[in-house]
Amino acid sequence: MNLSIYFKKFFNSSQSSGIILIFCVLISLLIANSSLAENFQRFLDNEIGVNLFHLKYPVSIWINDGLMAVFFLLVGLEIKREMMEGELSSFKNASLPIFAAIGGMAIPAAIYTIFNVGTPYANGWGIPMATDIAFSLAIISMLGSKIPNSIKIFLAALAIVDDLGAILVIAIFYTEQIHWTYLLLSFGVTALLFLLNFLKVTKIIFYIIPGLFLWYFLHHSGIHATIAGVLLAFSIPTNASNVEISPLEKLEHTLHFPVSFLIMPIFALTNTNITFNNGMIEGLTSTLGLGIIGGLVVGKLIGINLFSFIAIKFKLSSLPQNSSWTQMIGVGFLAGIGFTMSIFIALLSFKEEIKIQDEAKFAILIASFLAAVLGYVILNLGSKKKEVIEN
Repeated sequence: MNLSIYFKKFFNSSQSSGIILIFCVLISLLIANSSLAENFQRFLDNEIGVNLFHLKYPVSIWINDGLMAVFFLLVGLEIKREMMEGELSSFKNASLPIFAAIGGMAIPAAIYTIFNVGTPYANGWGIPMATDIAFSLAIISMLGSKIPNSIKIFLAALAIVDDLGAILVIAIFYTEQIHWTYLLLSFGVTALLFLLNFLKVTKIIFYIIPGLFLWYFLHHSGIHATIAGVLLAFSIPTNASNVEISPLEKLEHTLHFPVSFLIMPIFALTNTNITFNNGMIEGLTSTLGLGIIGGLVVGKLIGINLFSFIAIKFKLSSLPQNSSWTQMIGVGFLAGIGFTMSIFIALLSFKEEIKIQDEAKFAILIASFLAAVLGYVILNLGSKKKEVIEN
């Protein structure tokens, strides 16, 4: 096969971005546990930018707060399109990810608290609440057409709500100070963006420029700036028809390749550089480790499916189209991939306790690995079982 055709087929495959992401995770772990670790960390800590307007940050901040805002923009665009003309266009379908996310935050936090109430680890209750949207979507994308699109959209919407919840938890419980002037300016820019939508402005540039200001104001307010991507996405004009290509669909198409094959791999490479230290394995059996693993692996599964079942039972929601409860269980596990957001909350929870931070990181890594494997296997087996029944 011609090499250029091979590469074209690879990059057009839905599984390819997940494969690249996992490869970057492995490379990052190898670097972090080699002689290159110190130089790599020095690179991530190196400040770039300009002091003017306070825009000089470490490389890691530009990646986690800057590039990931673009990732959240793309996911937000996909969610909005589905709300207008796809899987989330009905109230019953759109409400399910919200109920599921609430359960997926409440139950893990409760499990962690049961293990750690009254201990030095009690402040970390927010750690297992988070879902790493980048990694969870990467894993489910590796299953390709085996999984109905409705399940992928459900996971994306669930993860967005989950991450917004985690951001609120960080803002309320883990942020030392909120700068209200910047927050009010953020509200003002958000109002402007939706006014442009109301006035039927269709030029994307008129949204991107205020979107940059929104990111800047949110970042300086003390709230995680990636939420700017979601707010911007929901202001971009679209339509309820799949015939006419809307500004939203044009932007979504433009962002898909750079997000999947540049932003997400860079994010994985720079955020999974966990150095293994003595005592980490023992930490898995401490109340800290058990609370994190129990919360992410078991708590997410129970919370998402229990709250989904209740919402469906009371006819407030309905299962995603062409899906099954087996697939919902798989999604419940995949949502337990806490990873970077969980690590971020762990760093905020135990600011001066480096040893506890390392133990928490390792527990999050193990829990996320277990959740990813279990979720992938269950979804894969569920799809094969469905094929057998249909045949």
